[in-house]
Order: sequence, then structure tokens, then C-alpha cells
Amino acid sequence: MAGTKNHDYHILEPDILPFLGSVSALTATSGGVLTMHDMAAGKYVLLVGFFGILFTMFQWWSKVVREAHEGHHTPVVQLHLRYGMITFIASEVMFFVGWFWAFFDFSLFPSDLAEVVGGQWPPKAIEAVLDPFDLPLLNTLILLCSGTTVTWAHHSLIHGDRDGLKKGLWATILLGLLFTSIQAYEYSAAPFAFGQNTYGSAFYMATGFHGFHVLIGTIFLIVCLKRAYNGDFTPKQHFGFEAAAWYWHFVDVVWLFLFVAIYVWGGWGHPIH
Repeated sequence: MAGTKNHDYHILEPDILPFLGSVSALTATSGGVLTMHDMAAGKYVLLVGFFGILFTMFQWWSKVVREAHEGHHTPVVQLHLRYGMITFIASEVMFFVGWFWAFFDFSLFPSDLAEVVGGQWPPKAIEAVLDPFDLPLLNTLILLCSGTTVTWAHHSLIHGDRDGLKKGLWATILLGLLFTSIQAYEYSAAPFAFGQNTYGSAFYMATGFHGFHVLIGTIFLIVCLKRAYNGDFTPKQHFGFEAAAWYWHFVDVVWLFLFVAIYVWGGWGHPIH
């Protein structure tokens, strides 16, 4: 019969969302450039682009959820969704590699920037650094615990324990919010500021972007919790949750590298605040 589906793939209908997302991204970046050049309209252009991106994301993911409910996510489609998430996480890994590269380049070759850092690392202008075994260590333990709770939620879902799924998600979300709160306090009490020297810039960019990823991951898990209460996930079909769990574990691992490289090694031999 004509039109009968005889394959496991999901052929999408034409949609304006990819075009809208591209235009919104261009608008946001253009607004950012205008803002950096102190043009009055820049922040408004940036906001329009930002909300356009948020609208595109909401509409696009809502359609993906509906497609799952309609039975379009066959094993082949789910496999390709996993490939897509793996590729996305790989791109995020390279994003953080850039910040680690900058930090190590500044610290291992300070003589090239003697006029900036005073020939040492951390720079002479940094009178004290954060104690890695104070709040940073506490945040490390919090994130490690959150990795176990999200795994608890995942295993509960696989074994049909929806109560365990909800409890694990609640615990992970609360731990994520606690991590963000502690990092915000840490920033407010830090003895150095952003932009004064290479150390402060590299520190805040690397840890700040990680904090942003924790916030995004927390929102990701909140959406999964709402979907769990709606009864969306099943033991055999729960890619949305699986992607959120992968993302959260990625955030955990990146923090371990940040803790060792930036907090511990980066402040070695310098007065502790």
C-alpha cells in the first residue's frame, strides 16, 4: 500500500524551527557584539535572540516528547538520539579543554607574561587564593553524591520503581541547587576578582561556565522530574532521562578535573584564603 512505513526510521515533516533557531542564534550573537561595543540597542537585540532560542528549544523538545508518545522512537531512532547526545557531550568536553589549556598555558609559561603575572603563578597581584579543602572540597563531595542519586533514579526507572525514580531525582536536584548556592557564596567571598589578571580571568571563566552547566543540568533534571510525575518514562523508553543523567555525570567529571587542576594545583605554594 502506498505510504506504508516499512522501515524503523522517523522521517520528519518540514518545520520552521531549525530556521527560527538559526535566526535567533544570529540575533543573539549580533546583540552580544553590539553590547560589547557599547551600543544602546545591543542588549535589546541580545534579549530578543535569547528568548528566540529559548522558544525554539521549548517547541523543539516538546515535539520530540510528543514523537516519543506517538511511538516514533523505535530502537533505531533511540540509538541515533544517543549518538547525538554523545556528540554533544564530546563538543562540551572540547569547550572545557579550551579553558584548561588557557589556565595551564598561563601557569606553566609565566615568563612569557612577566609584565602581567610578575613571573610567577598565581600572579603577585593575587595575595591569597581559595582554600581547596574548604568549600571547593565540600562542593566536590556534593557533586559526587549527586552522581550516586541520579544513578539511583536511573536504576529505579529501569526496574520499574517509579517512587525510587522520583526520590532520586528530587535528591539530585536539591544537591545541584546546594552546589550552585555554595559556589555563589564562594564567589562573593573570593579574595580576587574577575579580569584583574590572567589567574582571576581563567579561574572565573572555567569555574563559572561549569556552574552554568550545573544550572542547566538542574533544569534538565527538573523537567525529567515533571515528566516522571506525568508518567512519561518507561523501563524500555526513557531517552530523555538517560540524556539528562549522562549530562549530569559529565558535569561531575569536569568538576573533578577543575578541583584538582585549578583549586589544588593552581594555588599550590600560594597563601590560602
